[in-house]
Amino acid sequence: MASNSQIWDLVAPLLAKSNKVVAIDQRGHGLSSKPNHGYDFKTITNDLSLFLKAAHITNPLLVGHSWGGSVALNFAAEKSAQVSGICLIDGGLIEISSIPGNSLGKALIDMAPPLFDGLTEKLLRDRISKRDWGERDEISIKYDLADIVMANFQENIDGTITPRFKRSSHLKVVEAFWNHLPSTLFSSIDCPVLNLPARLNEEKNPRQKLRQNLINQAKSKISRFDTVWLEKSIHDVPIQKPILVAQTISHYINYGFFN
Repeated sequence: MASNSQIWDLVAPLLAKSNKVVAIDQRGHGLSSKPNHGYDFKTITNDLSLFLKAAHITNPLLVGHSWGGSVALNFAAEKSAQVSGICLIDGGLIEISSIPGNSLGKALIDMAPPLFDGLTEKLLRDRISKRDWGERDEISIKYDLADIVMANFQENIDGTITPRFKRSSHLKVVEAFWNHLPSTLFSSIDCPVLNLPARLNEEKNPRQKLRQNLINQAKSKISRFDTVWLEKSIHDVPIQKPILVAQTISHYINYGFFN
């Protein structure tokens, strides 16, 4: 959510050595069209189905990060016959309405994007340069990650920047998330699922306990479900540790998990 296909710029070349890899900008994101409607999971899932048909892609392995993982999970529940499997990278098993004390109003505040009014590219790049990306691998270190982040924005005539994904559309996705219940979808998923959650440490907290509970439910209801924790990793693990992500996915492809 609020990202773009360039989040895969470091992972995709590694996977493309032995696979055909296609990355897309979902509705409202990146360079895709930006309607004011259609940010519910049913419509987004249909977008993906139409894209696969138009691009003549059959039986793909769907890999989704964060919200993209939730879209992949929903796709598998509705259209399992159209995919060979799905891979969830720190996403998919997200059920915000199950968080104790949460409400839709609170979620709309907590998950709203920052305000970028009056911010220039230089100022944002300065902020990004101060971000702690954690322990990065050798490929990640070679790149200025600010270039990938900046692809989420467009420059205005006055020199300020604007997010490509509109704030109003972002909030509509949050509303869709509130009504999205992965736990009710598991029994409808017939394809293999590889779950790759990221974590910095093994300390138990309410969020991790909720996630582990969903993992346990998924494992009990999906016939082929495997979890590999991406250790010492942040949410943006595709650009922090692209080698780890690509090698893990490749391992599961090569030994036939998705066949």
